[in-house]
Amino acid sequence: MVWLRHGGRAALGLLLPLALALGWEIAVRLGLASGRLLPPPSRIGAALLDLAASGDLLVHVRATLARVGLGFLWGAGTGILAGALVATVPALRWLLDPSLQALRAVPSLAWVPLFILWFGILETPKVLLIAVGVFFPVYIGVAGAIASVDRKLVEVGRIFRLSGIALVRRILLPAVLPATLVALRTGLGLGFLFVVAAELMGASEGLGYLLVDGQQFGKPDQILAAIIAFAVVGKLADALLVALTGPLVRWQDTVRESL
Repeated sequence: MVWLRHGGRAALGLLLPLALALGWEIAVRLGLASGRLLPPPSRIGAALLDLAASGDLLVHVRATLARVGLGFLWGAGTGILAGALVATVPALRWLLDPSLQALRAVPSLAWVPLFILWFGILETPKVLLIAVGVFFPVYIGVAGAIASVDRKLVEVGRIFRLSGIALVRRILLPAVLPATLVALRTGLGLGFLFVVAAELMGASEGLGYLLVDGQQFGKPDQILAAIIAFAVVGKLADALLVALTGPLVRWQDTVRESL
């Protein structure tokens, strides 16, 4: 029955995009719209099928996923470490947090020329740019989660004479995990946003490259096909992250709904 309930929710979530797609297809076929700059779903589907049949779609999806995956690992790892240190060591908070908050306001495209100058146009600057995008929401989420832990919980642990490791494992981790997992999910979403800017740096593969190629050669069906591929791949990656982190918060009844 659980799978049936989740399947019903998924079907309900598809109603709006399917209704919009069907409405636009009908409008174009009836001549109410030209469909030149915004092709109907049939043309977009045909473009996706052509890309899939030629094998290009798989190549571009793999390239994008590899970049996002590496950038997410680096950005999330450093974000968790920096957030934990800044939240627990006041001197580091006073020293690092103002600079990090200022860097957080820098637009993603502003890093592109600098990273190209430093690292060239190969994979390193692309992964680093994605890591930058992932780092800040994870850092903010972890630091905020640790800072918001109720001191009464810590005092209860000390009353029961828990050791430092036991205090972290039994009180601090359960308190900060839900917010940390939400921050990881936000970071993953920003990783997919930053990969488009990353793939502007001389990429010959990736969904971002498909977008640029479609814009340069005036192929709106290819642009929309790449956008749909981004949406599907991003949603699947998000669902995988939620599934993998599920056992960590199984004890909390409401966290899956909030995620």
